[in-house]
Amino acid sequence: PASNEVVFKFEMIANYPAMARSFGDDSTAFSDDSTAFSDCNSERSGEFPTVSSQSRRLLIACAAENSDDLIGQLVAGLESASIDEQKQTAMEIRLLAKNKPENRVKIARAGAIRPLISLIASSDSQLQEYGVTAILNLSLCDENKENIVLSGAIKPLVRALKSGTSTAKENAACALLRLAQSDENKVMIGRSGAIPPLVNLLESGNFRGKKDASTSLYAVCSVKENKVRAVEAGIMKPLVELMADLGSGMVDKSAFVAGVLVSAPEARAALVEEGGIYVLVELVEVGSQRQKEIAVAILLQVCEESVVHRAMVAREGAIPPLVALSQSGTSRAKQKAETLIELLRRPRSGNDAIRTSDVSV
Repeated sequence: PASNEVVFKFEMIANYPAMARSFGDDSTAFSDDSTAFSDCNSERSGEFPTVSSQSRRLLIACAAENSDDLIGQLVAGLESASIDEQKQTAMEIRLLAKNKPENRVKIARAGAIRPLISLIASSDSQLQEYGVTAILNLSLCDENKENIVLSGAIKPLVRALKSGTSTAKENAACALLRLAQSDENKVMIGRSGAIPPLVNLLESGNFRGKKDASTSLYAVCSVKENKVRAVEAGIMKPLVELMADLGSGMVDKSAFVAGVLVSAPEARAALVEEGGIYVLVELVEVGSQRQKEIAVAILLQVCEESVVHRAMVAREGAIPPLVALSQSGTSRAKQKAETLIELLRRPRSGNDAIRTSDVSV
């Protein structure tokens, strides 16, 4: 069924240089940090009630080598006056782009991108969903990404993210992730209004939606202005809540997003205001090895230049679990824990901060 279609595994370290940021003083990230954001479905869309015999023939034919003419016919069908024909055509293009990677290039070269983008603006929610999903599948081909952006896909994808079906929102989040592979595109995505609906999806979406939103937010928030937008959109509240819920399946993802944000002063203040210090100290104590490592890295940044924050961390009882982590954690976690312990034990004056600005997430 369409709802169980193939999962596309993003090679996040290769595709997102931000993923290789270090939590330490060296240039090596967590050995497995990419697994926190390792999947985003190539597509998820509702069942189609029927697939005509002609459509089946087209799909079979398009799987063959000489498919250019038939793809051209399908692209022409996207601009039909009939919504039903547009839906059927979008479905066929969506499936072709999913099932055969070389078809993604052929479909784009045949001129499908602009008419598919126009479908995303449709008032018909199902047609919008199919348009979003087809664009997502075409975006899996690196060659198509620039064309998709230059053809104006970002704003329609943001509109679908705001008001589409749950599947359209999830697939729009994944499509924006695929397009967020340069700082220029990340800025464009942020300025197009994507951050608030991504935060809303993170807060109120289903599990799939939360995962897709967190992955996209991690990518787009590597640029400073989007960090501020995310904080203004209220991202810290759902992040802290998800980090606090060890059964949510979202602890790692939410912690990584928090980690990429806390280089911004606004994010550190919001994290503290939402009770994040207590949650992070708890993770240092009872979290997995990876959770402990990212939690201590975030706490180190939070405490870097704030005597008040250091006092709060100490009052939450952080030193005993930090001592334990310094003895039994990963090598990177041990180093972070030792640095934070030293910082917490120093006299609390305003001029004694250990400079840890190179500790990034």
